[in-house]
Amino acid sequence: MNKEEAKKRLYELYSIIEEHNYNYYVLDAPTVEDDEYDRLMREVKSIEAQFPELVTEDSPTRHVGGAAVSTFEKVTHTVQMGSLQDVFSEEELYRFDSTVRSEFEPAYSVEPKIDGLSVSLEYRDGVLVRGSTRGDGFIGEDITENLRTIKTIPRKLAEKLPLLEVRGEVYMPRDSFAKLVAEQEENGEQPAKNPRNAAAGSLRQKDSSVTAKRSLGIFIFNVQQVEGKSFTRHSETLDWLAELGFPTVGHKVCQNIDEAVARIREIGEEKHGYPYDTDGAVIKVDDLAQRESLGSTAKVPKWAVAFKYPPEEKETVLREIEVNVGRTGALTPVAIFDTVQLAGTAVSRASLHNQDIMDRLGIAVGDTIAVRKAGEIIPEVVRVTKHGGGVLYRLPDICPVCGHPAEKCGDEAAVRCTNPGCPAQLLRRLEHFASRDAMNIEGLGEAVVKQLADSGLVKSPADLYELNEQDVLSLAGFKAKSAGNLLKAIENSRQNQPDRLLYALGIRGIGRRSAELLLRKFGSIDGVMNASRDDILSIDSFGEVLADSVTAAFADGQMRELMEKFREYGLKFDYDKAASGDKFAGLTFVLTGTLPTLKREQAKEMIENMGGKCAGSVSKKTNYVVAGEAAGSKLTKAQELGVAILTEQQLLEMINGE
Repeated sequence: MNKEEAKKRLYELYSIIEEHNYNYYVLDAPTVEDDEYDRLMREVKSIEAQFPELVTEDSPTRHVGGAAVSTFEKVTHTVQMGSLQDVFSEEELYRFDSTVRSEFEPAYSVEPKIDGLSVSLEYRDGVLVRGSTRGDGFIGEDITENLRTIKTIPRKLAEKLPLLEVRGEVYMPRDSFAKLVAEQEENGEQPAKNPRNAAAGSLRQKDSSVTAKRSLGIFIFNVQQVEGKSFTRHSETLDWLAELGFPTVGHKVCQNIDEAVARIREIGEEKHGYPYDTDGAVIKVDDLAQRESLGSTAKVPKWAVAFKYPPEEKETVLREIEVNVGRTGALTPVAIFDTVQLAGTAVSRASLHNQDIMDRLGIAVGDTIAVRKAGEIIPEVVRVTKHGGGVLYRLPDICPVCGHPAEKCGDEAAVRCTNPGCPAQLLRRLEHFASRDAMNIEGLGEAVVKQLADSGLVKSPADLYELNEQDVLSLAGFKAKSAGNLLKAIENSRQNQPDRLLYALGIRGIGRRSAELLLRKFGSIDGVMNASRDDILSIDSFGEVLADSVTAAFADGQMRELMEKFREYGLKFDYDKAASGDKFAGLTFVLTGTLPTLKREQAKEMIENMGGKCAGSVSKKTNYVVAGEAAGSKLTKAQELGVAILTEQQLLEMINGE
């Protein structure tokens, strides 16, 4: 891989991982197995090791995956709430120990890794004053009132220390999760996927009385900061916290790595009997002075690692393969099998993804299969353990929904329905078109979209702009006010910038950032529609796959007809550079330190939206360095080179034209 290929692949990987992080940490709706996520991260690390000059500040190896969302007030963490380096074998544990023992003779604290939502609790003069989520490690969300509903969290402490901040993991017990899912299914609601997501969703309820009904628990596993008390060992802090009334994580001090590995094996055997989910075990240097000396990288401490257990596997019999059709026409096979208990929940179905994977498995209805939950979240078929004598399964060559031909295109793994008017595709396309990052049509959720499609009122996204009040009132659940709100949201979407429209079209591989880059390059939707493959390839970070995807989409006659309808309905086609901003065109910024209110990714997006560029290091070509708290060496270098230094407030003033 040469440098240019590495740069494009890194950009692609950054985008993929950022989307997975957003789905997991912000939406509480993971869409990828832990194994696949870990594989992507390993690929990033491998490329960055080979080409360190390509590493940027927004690399997923440089920051925690979470983000603060707008529902709650933001909280800036005085002490970073970082993540841990994952390891997947005992060999890696011994390598970790070897690194530590090159400096010290450590004892280790070994603890179960609770699968929940990481939070901070702050006490002043012994009274709980604030609770917050981890967010991206620097900025989280204030969820104090919801945390107060957890009965095991002390409101007042016996020792009235000036300041105590502790970190813990909020979880939902398995029996509470089973009760919640039963209630959701009875009410016709989408059931929560797993206890971790249920716990996270419960803590983000606007009504704390809803949180109170969810029977959440918490384990405290660290002292973040304390005034008026000192300690020498981590285990000592946990014992002290337990005396204060905190529910602390179970821990065992091991005098060497052999004892620690033995304890990790024990936790692996015990964990399915716990009333809560775990996703591993944590091994930490117990001596706090040794920790301080070992230090941390930009993302993880060097004194601890998290061991991930291999997923639990169960055998079952494959009874059926169901085929679903997505918005891009891809036919996705789903295995239906006898129910098994995995990671504390009942599982009876798992995606088989595509024909290539089924060919690799050699799978047929009637086979005995091994099933697991990757990361204890997403079910998957691992292998066939016993063939039942059936015919190896092949995806149909006709769409199971509309009956049109289904074909495999080029080297793609997916088999796709060739009918753009396929009802199944229409539903998914409409949902995507109305989604928050696309046209952001509030109120146009899955149930409403299905009614519109089933009634024949909407046969393409453009038909949304022909709806009237009578049409909407004909749908179940709508009255005058809600109908008016939906129509207003549709009307407001006409004013969206065209990069949203381009993303909303659902062109394979084109996300919000890619859509914005296309509009910046070509100036309008028309410019993108008429761009050649070579023109698109000239955009930094665009490779052959994306270029082919865009040109193929606009070579389709039906897509062209759809775009003409959008034009007739008054949607914006010309990219408004003044609105999007070209004020920073030709300027290079470097972000360093912790900003008071903005997370780094937000500031980066603002700068890029104004036409500027964000670099990872300071040089003579740098125009501005935006410096926050603990800015470090980049600030020093900027001062040495005479580069202009901005505070967050000064950056915002530049953006707002003040």
